[in-house]
Amino acid sequence: MNYTLNQLQIFLKVVQTNSITKAAEELNLTQPAVSIQIKNLQAQFDIPLIEIIGKKIYITDFGKEIAESAKSILDQVYAINYKTMAFKDQLVGRLKISIVSTGKYVLPYFLTEFLRSNPGVEINIDVTNREKVMESQLENEVDFSLVSDALDNPTFDSIDLLSNDLYLIGNSETAKIKPTFNYLDFKNELPLIFREYGSGTRKVMESYFKKQGVDGLKKIELTSNEAVKQAVIAGLGYSIMPIIGIKNEIKSGSLKIIERDGLPISTKWKLIWHKDKNLSPVSKAFLAYLAENKEQIKQKFFQ
Repeated sequence: MNYTLNQLQIFLKVVQTNSITKAAEELNLTQPAVSIQIKNLQAQFDIPLIEIIGKKIYITDFGKEIAESAKSILDQVYAINYKTMAFKDQLVGRLKISIVSTGKYVLPYFLTEFLRSNPGVEINIDVTNREKVMESQLENEVDFSLVSDALDNPTFDSIDLLSNDLYLIGNSETAKIKPTFNYLDFKNELPLIFREYGSGTRKVMESYFKKQGVDGLKKIELTSNEAVKQAVIAGLGYSIMPIIGIKNEIKSGSLKIIERDGLPISTKWKLIWHKDKNLSPVSKAFLAYLAENKEQIKQKFFQ
């Protein structure tokens, strides 16, 4: 056997995401690079690790066992690294954070200096929809989660990071709707473009249209904010989106904000954690860092 830690790490991420594409995104690698490493790992075994039927990946029973062993090996490697750093009196450990998809425009700015100042800290970020983010909290799978809609739940503690404003948008042509435009016209005109069920943006969007007394609209469902953005730019319809993810498109003119009563919808980006969780030293240090530096980060990157 001649497999490497890098191959095990990549294979484990493929198993966790059930997707080469998603694994590549989370590891900041190209899809071909991930595929090559999986192929090289597979060459070490006579029994298949994965099966590809159509375009879908299935992890074999043998592959699942190898993934469990890979996780154990990597955990031991991390433990060795942590002990080495600890002897040097450095803050060491891992932060696991689940975030809603738009959170990728927010969280990195609140992590950069903290990680730069603490090289012994490793970060694991799971990007998914709100429903799965909340599930990861309740199952104690992560240290923190980043959500963007109102949260009134005594199960969690939280810290506000940033305001989150959502606007109705169209492209340069579809945004030229009449000032007297009625939302009921969506039934006959271009459809609304929604995120999938479980998305926080979808929840906010549905709540807004319910308040407008509008229901049963024509709609398209897509599974990422990037897909929604591209569909709106292409002229497929309208959507309500967080401004933080479309600033460049607004600036270039490929997207336009449509002014309407009740908009923008304002929520807060919140970092949350289970109130009963025993926070690690790394988690406590990160919260202390945010409390001291979040206003400066907001002023530097978001104003």
